[in-house]
Amino acid sequence: MEYIKVIDEYRPQNEQEAQDKKVILNYIEHFGNNVLLRENEIAHITSSGFIMNPTLDKVLLVHHNIRNVWSWTGGHADGDNDLLHVSIKEAQEETGILKIQPLINQIASIDILPVFGHVKKSKYVNAHLHLSIAFILIADENNEVRICSEENSGVEWFSITKFTTENFDQSDVYLYHKLISFAHKSRSNANILQ
Repeated sequence: MEYIKVIDEYRPQNEQEAQDKKVILNYIEHFGNNVLLRENEIAHITSSGFIMNPTLDKVLLVHHNIRNVWSWTGGHADGDNDLLHVSIKEAQEETGILKIQPLINQIASIDILPVFGHVKKSKYVNAHLHLSIAFILIADENNEVRICSEENSGVEWFSITKFTTENFDQSDVYLYHKLISFAHKSRSNANILQ
C-alpha cells in the first residue's frame, strides 16, 4: 500500500502532526483501504494541494462553494492510493491550470480536519473527519485560471502576507503558515544540496 508507506515515512513538523499521524495510521490499521473511500462516513483520506508560485510568495486559492471561504484545493482519494496524484488532479480540476507540479514529492502536512454536516448535490452529508494529506504544488501565476462551478465560485492568487486572522479563520491561518514554512524550508534544503 503506497499511501500507508508514504504516511508512515513522513516526519511530523510538530506535536499536532505527530498525534494526527498516529491516529491516522491507527485508523488505517482498523479500517484498511476503506479509509480511501468517502463511503467511510466517520473519517476518510483526502489529499490537498497548496498551490504556490515559483517564488513561494503567492498562493492560489479557490472560493469553496460549501465552506463559503477562500481555501486550498483538494479532494477525496476515492480509492486512489497515490495521494500526490490525487492532489495534482484536484488542483487541475479546481483551478483550470494543467501545468502543476510538486515542489517535492513528499507530504508537506498531515492533519485531521473536521467537516460539518452539509448538503451536496441535494443530499445531506453527515459531519465527519478528513484525514488530510497535503502537498506543496507549484504553478506559474501567468497561467489562465478557470472556475469549476461544481466546486468553487472563484480562483485567485493571494500574497502570503494575507494569511492573517483578519482575512482567514484561525485554523486556516495556522495550517497555511505551516505549509508556507514547509515550502520555504524545502526550497532552502534543495538549494543547500545543489
